[in-house]
Amino acid sequence: MAAGGAHQPGRAERLVLALARDGARCVWCGRELGGLVAATREHLVPRAKGGPSWLENEVPACRRCNAERGHRGVVEWLEECERRGWAPDAPGVERRLIALAGEIAERGGQRRARAYVDAQLRRLSRRTAGGAV
Repeated sequence: MAAGGAHQPGRAERLVLALARDGARCVWCGRELGGLVAATREHLVPRAKGGPSWLENEVPACRRCNAERGHRGVVEWLEECERRGWAPDAPGVERRLIALAGEIAERGGQRRARAYVDAQLRRLSRRTAGGAV
């Protein structure tokens, strides 16, 4: 998305775009979305923590995971999903966080979200270095 007056897709359109970009699976539990498992837009940086409603901050998730994660951090929720025996898409989540960091740098602002993204990326990097992903 370009800054400055560019078309901002609405919620429904962002869900369709996120599904096309990331696939029709919940990033947290790996369940296929559609049919009985409704797809939702999950904010990687929760809105309560300054996360923007941008496509770059949204990934497809099932309603259960979206609700259960609440405002927990990305890495904390990835670890919880793994403890539950689910198949979270940690590399996909990391790619989305990196893309969001780039978009925040390009657009500016989003101080709270920027700090959150940086912290989550540091934690993901430590997990990867430790072999946990």
